[in-house]
Amino acid sequence: MKKISLISKIFIFLFLGIILGLTCKKFNFTFPINTLNTFSVLFGNFLSFIIPLIIIGFIVPGIASLGNKSGGTLLITVLVAYISTIFSGICAFFAGKTLLPKLLYNSTLINESTNSLYPFFTIDIPPIMSVMSALVFAFIFGIGISKIKNSMLLKVAEEFSYITSLIISKILIPLVPVYICCIFAKLSYNGEIFSTLKSFAIVYVILFLLQISYIIIQFIISGIIKNTSPLKLLKNMLPAYITALGTQSSAATIPITLECVKKNGVSKNTREFVVPLAATIHIAGDTITLVLTSMAVMYMNGRVPTIELMLPFIFMLAISMVAAPGVPGGGVMAALGLLESMLGFGGLEKSIMISLHAAQDSFGTATNVTCDGSIAIIVDYLSNKLNKTSNTEIFIENNFNCETNPSKSTL
Repeated sequence: MKKISLISKIFIFLFLGIILGLTCKKFNFTFPINTLNTFSVLFGNFLSFIIPLIIIGFIVPGIASLGNKSGGTLLITVLVAYISTIFSGICAFFAGKTLLPKLLYNSTLINESTNSLYPFFTIDIPPIMSVMSALVFAFIFGIGISKIKNSMLLKVAEEFSYITSLIISKILIPLVPVYICCIFAKLSYNGEIFSTLKSFAIVYVILFLLQISYIIIQFIISGIIKNTSPLKLLKNMLPAYITALGTQSSAATIPITLECVKKNGVSKNTREFVVPLAATIHIAGDTITLVLTSMAVMYMNGRVPTIELMLPFIFMLAISMVAAPGVPGGGVMAALGLLESMLGFGGLEKSIMISLHAAQDSFGTATNVTCDGSIAIIVDYLSNKLNKTSNTEIFIENNFNCETNPSKSTL
């Protein structure tokens, strides 16, 4: 029997939730909705507990492992990937600021709380630390481990990261469709669900166009640097884009990405270093998605996202999702803490963000992977420039030494 994909499950459970909510509303029958409400509250509490652990699990080994690498190529790759991620978020902000108020002017996000809907019971699961405490701890711990050679703590951090990934892939992701069913059942019961879905459809159209536009921008830059047609470079990356649509994982697409980057003429040493690293730290597609969808949710809640609010969020997002692209669905899970602490999102908003992100996760990942090919071209160009400069300086220094001290000249 063919395994049902996550996206298919999400849409199936989403429509089941809508049908159940509308049916219960028609017959004024609250028991099924309250049952689902109980599950959503319990799942939400567990999610709040696990968010700081996800942040620590992703960031600590990500930062620590970077410290084990050396050379100018590492610094160039990290800077180029981070600048690309930041730039994608800023593009998403200005696109959202321009288009969303006009297209969502008559849309509102439904309030999930009514007097007739309540959980049968709750279990309080307080997080072991706040989101910001987890971020600071992860940075300090990761940087500290990176300074210790052959650190045993790095192995501990990597194993903890593996456990965190298992929690996401084996518990959170399988339960996300059910969670979405619960949320949309409540939204349907409260009314106006179809106007909300219409608003989300508008957001998706903008999102996909923005992701494609960003890919084109990246390869125009790469084409100028390489003095090659951007269309030719993009055509060579198509297999990676299509593979990423199916795998929903940048890490799982690495072998295909390497072959595509090879066709684009990137040197062996550069591509074998940059592609696996970019699959971990470059998250332009996810950043576009999370920035644009979070802005849409804010507009629908009557809030206006400003540059002062969103820019720090974008900068932190680019750091907090280190290693998340390797885990299908991991990007939004790593971002939930920032959505809560920096944008003030509550349970309803976070569940909506999970739904919006999960439904397009394939396209966000495909954007990440395709742009990794552009990153490899840029890094290859900059590394060659750096090496030529270094070799020229060494040559000049050797000649200068020979002229000032003839005894050191070679026969």
